[in-house]
Amino acid sequence: MDPVLARLVDQVRTARVANGRFRIVGGGTKDFYGNPLQGEPLDVRPLAGISSYEPTELVVTARAGTPLAELEAVLAEKGQHLAFEPPRLGLTSTVGGMIVAGLAGPARAAAGSVRDHLLGATLLNGKGEVLSFGGQVMKNVAGYDVSRVLAGSMGILGVVCEVSLKVLPRPPATATLRFEMDQARALHTLNAWGGAPLPIGASAWWSDMLVVRLAGARAAVEAAARQLGGEAIEPPLAAAFWQGLRDQQDEFFARTLVAIESGASLWRLGLPQTAAPIALPGEQLVEWGGAQRWLCSSTPAAQVREAASAAGGHATLFRSQDKSVGAFHPLSAPLARFHRELKKAFDPDRVFNRGRLYADL
Repeated sequence: MDPVLARLVDQVRTARVANGRFRIVGGGTKDFYGNPLQGEPLDVRPLAGISSYEPTELVVTARAGTPLAELEAVLAEKGQHLAFEPPRLGLTSTVGGMIVAGLAGPARAAAGSVRDHLLGATLLNGKGEVLSFGGQVMKNVAGYDVSRVLAGSMGILGVVCEVSLKVLPRPPATATLRFEMDQARALHTLNAWGGAPLPIGASAWWSDMLVVRLAGARAAVEAAARQLGGEAIEPPLAAAFWQGLRDQQDEFFARTLVAIESGASLWRLGLPQTAAPIALPGEQLVEWGGAQRWLCSSTPAAQVREAASAAGGHATLFRSQDKSVGAFHPLSAPLARFHRELKKAFDPDRVFNRGRLYADL
């Protein structure tokens, strides 16, 4: 066994006997996300490096502590990328953190989620066992659903040691268009475009401005741009905009950080794309054709979650000075039971990230 992994296994087995608990540590860029951290730090950054990369097979395997920037640089050399555009919330972001946070960027609606690109994984569970699930190709489905469960698990099931990911070529052409319209009209327009054969790769609405990115074959992008009209944004400005949105460093997120210092909270609402605008006070930013809506508001948590539920979705308390209400939307009884059974199967002694996802996990 690899010496770094062997040391982690020994630490976990010792902690289990001593009734200890760990908080899994990577780059630390997402420490704000989820419920408060508990336990002694278990640093997985030494578990780093790209294990294999087959550009012709569109598959890369990397260890959890690998910096996300390093992985993306290697892919870029071959004209490939992680199509779901994971947020790079800092230079120290790691592959493992990307998986367990389960966050995706502007291209999520078109390219799919983190779990859609996760082919396989190796996990160190709470019993000190190293388990492997899935594989390196889409056809290998042995244990595939288990590896997918790790995406968004917030590390409560164990240490993700290594993952195999599907990668894709960068689109040969892109174009970004801008349209002035209110949120209701933007949602209606996006839903209408969603039913047409248009190469829409990303969308964002904020402050009465809808921005759409087209991506694909050059002829298709040019034809769609002519059809949709709007104001074309120069490529350098467009690239900076989408990068800022992906990494949550654009003007909207900068303003929310200031508001949070004054007591507001940043909510991430997952809603049906066809849902009407959420009538709550505060600033909103809409992504993914209407499926992801950011709300920066001082509205009480119960009211925000009630509004999200009424619209057929859920609300995550993304950033706030006070997360006593719980970061994640309360689960229904069947889902809560499913989560408890998963935790019991992989980490029966609650060694890892206790309470990070839900208080009783």
